[in-house]
Amino acid sequence: MYPFAFTKAADESGALAAGTTGARYVAGGTTLIDLMRETVERPERVIDINALPYRDIDLQQTRLRVGSLVRMTEMAAHAVVREQFPMISQALELSASAQLRNMASIGGNLLQRPRCLYFRDVSAACNRRSPGAGCSAIGGHNRTHAILGASEACVATHPSDLAVALIALDAVLVVRGPDGESTVPLADFYRRPGDTPDRENNLGAGHLIVAVEVPVTPEARRSGYLKVRDRESYEFALTSAAVALDIRNGLVRVARIAVGGVGTVPWRLPAVERALAGRPANAATWRAAASLAADGAQPLSDNGFKVPLLQRTVERQLATVAALP
Repeated sequence: MYPFAFTKAADESGALAAGTTGARYVAGGTTLIDLMRETVERPERVIDINALPYRDIDLQQTRLRVGSLVRMTEMAAHAVVREQFPMISQALELSASAQLRNMASIGGNLLQRPRCLYFRDVSAACNRRSPGAGCSAIGGHNRTHAILGASEACVATHPSDLAVALIALDAVLVVRGPDGESTVPLADFYRRPGDTPDRENNLGAGHLIVAVEVPVTPEARRSGYLKVRDRESYEFALTSAAVALDIRNGLVRVARIAVGGVGTVPWRLPAVERALAGRPANAATWRAAASLAADGAQPLSDNGFKVPLLQRTVERQLATVAALP
């Protein structure tokens, strides 16, 4: 681990003033500390923001607002979240381990870095870690890598389960910085790698995620998250599906679907949503819509199995959510 300065921010203004280029904020530390230990991250300054007042979970008439320093365990267990946004609770509970969920913050989860083994091995070529170095995964071991949204520079998947559920529900981030407060749809926050894979999101230096806001909708109540992985616990997704349905009189009125484990960012499936709208809520509809889930996929040498696996995951979760009371 390289030398760095450590400070504790007493308030928001102090945190924003300290968050210059070369500094990193830390809350739970479940991602950053690991990366510093492995020398993947080498910040000049680390700023502890746990004293900031971003810890409320507040349900209003049109939205749920969750502070960025709320811990994953707390949000997953919250009665309002479990009742009105079950896919969020499920995505959280299928993430990491109980010990990590007790420490990890919501904001930190949404900002976690890739789990690509080449990104975390400083002896390997990785454009995310060192722009222009190359991507060892493209010609290497790439079974767990992306089939959607990749580029010649990077094929790493996005690791957050929570982000998949939030993007399906059209969540927005509340961000504060030196220039004031702004909101940004989470779907616009993440950046596909393109030729600048080292820029993973649109959060500027000295800016803080204050809260996440999720619209209150009928389909959010009938929702669920399915995660398919190599082992039952403490493993990242090979594929996952966040599905929310509003079904009335036997027809699908609204469908919201996003998937994880297959894209360089949490991946929304608008073509599948359109294929479901106005259709009968039955097995034939689920199968036909899910067949579109992997449209545009570009499998690598070891991960072509993700195409049919993704289609089956979406079909299964559509049927599961449709059967909910």
